[in-house]
Amino acid sequence: MFGKVLIANRGEIACRIIRTCRRLGIRSVAVYSEADAEARHVRLADEAYCVGPAASKDSYLQVPNILDAARCSGAEAIHPGYGFLSENEGFARACAEAGVVFIGPPVEAIQAMGSKSAAKALMHAAGVPLVPGYHGDAQEPALLQAKADEIGYPVLIKASAGGGGKGMRVVEGSGEFAAALASCKREARASFGDEQVLIEKYLQQPRHIEIQVFGDSQGSVISLHERDCSAQRRHQKVVEEAPAPGIDGERRAAMAKAACDAARAVRYVGAGTVEFIADSSGQFYFMEMNTRLQVEHPVTEMITGLDLVEWQLRIAAGEALPLSQEQVPLHGHSIEVRLYAEEPEKGFLPSIGRLALFSTPAESAHVRIDSGVDQGDEVSPHYDPMLAKLIVWDETRDRAIDRMLGALAAFEVAGVGNNARFLARLIDHVDFRAGRVDTGLIERERAILLAPAAAPPREVFEAAGLHHLLDEARARAEDAAGSLDRWSPWAQADGWRLNGLSRRKIEWLHADVHRVLEVEYAPEGYRIDGEAAQARLDASGRLQATVGGRHFNARVVALGEILQVFIGGNSYRLTRLDPLAHAGEEQDAQGGLLAPMPGKILELPAEVGVLVDKGTPLVVMEAMKMEHTLSAPARGTVTGLLCAVGEQVADGAELVEFEPAE
Repeated sequence: MFGKVLIANRGEIACRIIRTCRRLGIRSVAVYSEADAEARHVRLADEAYCVGPAASKDSYLQVPNILDAARCSGAEAIHPGYGFLSENEGFARACAEAGVVFIGPPVEAIQAMGSKSAAKALMHAAGVPLVPGYHGDAQEPALLQAKADEIGYPVLIKASAGGGGKGMRVVEGSGEFAAALASCKREARASFGDEQVLIEKYLQQPRHIEIQVFGDSQGSVISLHERDCSAQRRHQKVVEEAPAPGIDGERRAAMAKAACDAARAVRYVGAGTVEFIADSSGQFYFMEMNTRLQVEHPVTEMITGLDLVEWQLRIAAGEALPLSQEQVPLHGHSIEVRLYAEEPEKGFLPSIGRLALFSTPAESAHVRIDSGVDQGDEVSPHYDPMLAKLIVWDETRDRAIDRMLGALAAFEVAGVGNNARFLARLIDHVDFRAGRVDTGLIERERAILLAPAAAPPREVFEAAGLHHLLDEARARAEDAAGSLDRWSPWAQADGWRLNGLSRRKIEWLHADVHRVLEVEYAPEGYRIDGEAAQARLDASGRLQATVGGRHFNARVVALGEILQVFIGGNSYRLTRLDPLAHAGEEQDAQGGLLAPMPGKILELPAEVGVLVDKGTPLVVMEAMKMEHTLSAPARGTVTGLLCAVGEQVADGAELVEFEPAE
């Protein structure tokens, strides 16, 4: 076994690999960009080396810098995690030339499966069924358009070297093809350095099912059961589970055999995933093979009780597979969701900022957290905005769903937006609960999944008001403690008046709900809207409150004039309104578009002076490795373009001047 392993990755996967290394007594070496100098994976590792500036292409994708870190640290092996260099045959070859073990498959296997087009040709020769499509090298737009017309719409354009939903577009008709192809190639070039694409028939209501395989250097290959990854948004997996619901034994065995045959065809060694797409009739087709560990590998670990990273390390060190196919366990059901810093209600735009609160459910045999951040960390605009993977296990699928809903309710995040409520709605959706999951579920049910939150109950506003009063009293006491007269009556925030008790109003806004609390200071605490109220903060900082005989607990996090209230498993953002704060300010009547995050301007499809309808694309920008289209907020006219194609813009930068129509 290795004594020291370098992890050529970041975030939660780097932290997860470090955990296994630590358990096995292997010293871990982290690499980091300048933007990640204080990152969690750097803090957890035994050693860490800077490999370049913030941009991935200048740091995590710099092979010479990674190999220099391995040489300086004395690492015997490199684990690439997933993404970045994990499926880069040049990196695997460079590791071998540098005398360091690449913890992954042989170069030849990466090469064979690295191109989706080449992999499909290999599978065709092996007799594995393929979705009708074009996988050739000729990439002239006119030819690709002709092939798509021949296949019949809808079609899927997919980056040949891609993954993770990047460089993929569904095209519903011939007239949309050219624009979708250009966008797909641009995104593929930015993400993978390769703009070659393939075209396939887009199956209606398909399921995405993948088989985890492992091979060793002695020639053995086994499968570790399947995972269902059908719940997707923009071709990115949102929920993964194992085993797949509704798969009968015959189809399960057939898919496992096809996956193992595919691995044997390329003399596969290490962890890999063979992905299939299945139609409603049960027919399955080969999609691709990922020659690395997958993001969703924890659900396989939960139903088998195995550590797949440990298997990777042992097999890379030359050991044989520890189990035969017949010995692979299968127990219970596991579900994984990906908690992202994003705003579902704003088109899932990434959210950046400092994690003022990051409180996770307690880990146990039923609940697992794989995270790359801690409370106080910054969510950077430079990388994928995943905060954590939440994985649950239970004896049955129904119990696992309930377990997941409880764990999501216990997640508390403040400082950035997140998708916890969206995930809970998806997990609790009637079709998901019934196992009726396909890749179009989220899009079909978006009206339900993205419906505005219900108006907050009165306890939310009361919790915010009481927290504000307690915080005000604390601040007054701290000021008094540092003054010359700490016993001054002005140091007390108890509302004392000579001729009676003080009364005041505290105003809150939540979305369109405006609530005014009438607060009266009383000897026993407060009166809120005429009801006796008491409150205190416990040792963990959680608010314990009683109003009018109603007792409730809440956690309240103050972010300036914004208060994030966590209560009853839900989260609410309230703004405190100060009627004097903005007195006399004039409101800007002009409309416009602001950059929702730092990024690069890719396209400006609108023209100055042209009347456009609501929803018309005005700006296409790239941020966090994905393209985002900013559209007209209403019918109106573009009166000015304040940015240029290729320009890097800051968060909040004004991009377009816009005049709404009368």
